[in-house]
Amino acid sequence: MKKTFLLFFLFFSFVLYAGEECTTAVISGRATIDNAPLIWKNRDTDHLFNRVIFVNEKPYSYIAIANNDEVSGRIVWAGLNETGFAIMNSVAYNLPLNCNEMKNLEGFIMADALRKCRTVDDFEHYLKNNEGRDLGAQSNFGVIDAFGGACLFEVHNHGYKRRDASFENNGYIVNTNFALSGEKDKGSGYLRYIQAKRMFDSREKISHSFIIFSIIRNVDNPLIPILPIDRWRELSNKKPYYVYTYHSIDRAGTACAFVVHGVKSGGDPRFATMWVALGEPLTTIAVPLWVCTRSVPFPLIGKDKAPICVEAMKLKKRMRPFLKGKMGDFLDLTKLDNRQNTGWIRLLREKQGEILTRTALFLRKNPDCNEMKAFQNSIAKEVLNFLKGLNRKYDRGER
Repeated sequence: MKKTFLLFFLFFSFVLYAGEECTTAVISGRATIDNAPLIWKNRDTDHLFNRVIFVNEKPYSYIAIANNDEVSGRIVWAGLNETGFAIMNSVAYNLPLNCNEMKNLEGFIMADALRKCRTVDDFEHYLKNNEGRDLGAQSNFGVIDAFGGACLFEVHNHGYKRRDASFENNGYIVNTNFALSGEKDKGSGYLRYIQAKRMFDSREKISHSFIIFSIIRNVDNPLIPILPIDRWRELSNKKPYYVYTYHSIDRAGTACAFVVHGVKSGGDPRFATMWVALGEPLTTIAVPLWVCTRSVPFPLIGKDKAPICVEAMKLKKRMRPFLKGKMGDFLDLTKLDNRQNTGWIRLLREKQGEILTRTALFLRKNPDCNEMKAFQNSIAKEVLNFLKGLNRKYDRGER
C-alpha cells in the first residue's frame, strides 16, 4: 500500500518539481537579536503562482506554501506547524541519485514532517525510519523547533548529514543547490550562495526584519556589481536600465519568499510567526501568519489563484517585459525607482517596514488566537489593496 501511495506521488512529481532552485538559510538563536531561531527560503520554481494553505491534521496541524493547484496539503514546499516546528528545502544536485529509485518527493516529505514532527530530533528519526530507495530525496532540509533546534539535513535516499547551525562559526547556515557532503564543486547556486553569505556575514546579529526587508529582494551579483539600491533613484524612466538576475537571490523564477521567526527555547509556539511574500519579492509584501488561527487570509489563498499573487504578477510583467527564452531574466530597474519618482520600490519598502513594526508591537500585547486571526486578515487585506493601488496607478499612467 505504501509503495502504491508513493508511486502515485512519483507520477506527479516530475511536474510538481520542475525548475526547483532556491536560496535558503537556517539561523540558530545564537546568531539572532532575540535568541529565537529563524528559517528562510526564496522559492525558485516554474510554478510561479503559489498559495498558502492551512491543513487540519493529527497529531499536528500546519500552514504551508503550496503550488496554486494543490488543495490536499500533502505536497508543500515550506511550512510551520502548531508546535513551532518549521521546515523548508532546497534541491542539492550534487547528492547521490539512482535512476531506478524514487525521487522528487521532497514536497511530500515536508508535508509528512509537518504533520508528525515536533522537534529537530523527530525529523532525524523520520529520516532514519524512511531511509531507502522509496524515500525520494535529493535535498537540503532546513528545520527549526521551539526548543532551540536549528539544523540543516543534507539528504539522499540512503543517508543524510546533519549540520547544527548553532555549531557553525557564525551560528547559521546559508544554502542554495548544493550540499557540502555531496560531490565537490558540483550542484548549482554558488553565486547566490556567495551573495547571501556576504549579506548575513555583514551583520553582527540577524533578525527576521533584515531578511524580509533586505535579503529576499536582493538582485546583486557578486561577480558583476550593479547599482546599489540607494542609487536606483538616479536613473531616468525615459530609458530602460536592464540588469541580468539569473544568478541573483531575487530572480525571475522566484515565486515567493518564506521566513519563520521562531520562539526562544521553551517559548510559547503559538507566537512562532510565518511570514509569506507571495510573488516575486520585488513586487510584493510579506504577511505574518500564525497556525493557532487555524486559517489563512483569503488574499493568500483565493479561489482560482491567490489575489496577492495575481497583483504581484502584474507588477512583475512591468519590470520584466520580455517573455522569450531567457530574456525574462532581465529586469528593468527604472520600473522600481528613478529620478522622476515613478517607481514602486520605495513605497513597497516603506509599507513592508511599517507592517514589520506594527506586527512586533502587536505581539508584545500577548494576543490570543482570535486577535491574531483578525490581525493577519487585516494585514493581508491591506497588502492586497496596496498592490492593487499600485497597479491602478500604472494602468492610468500616473506612475
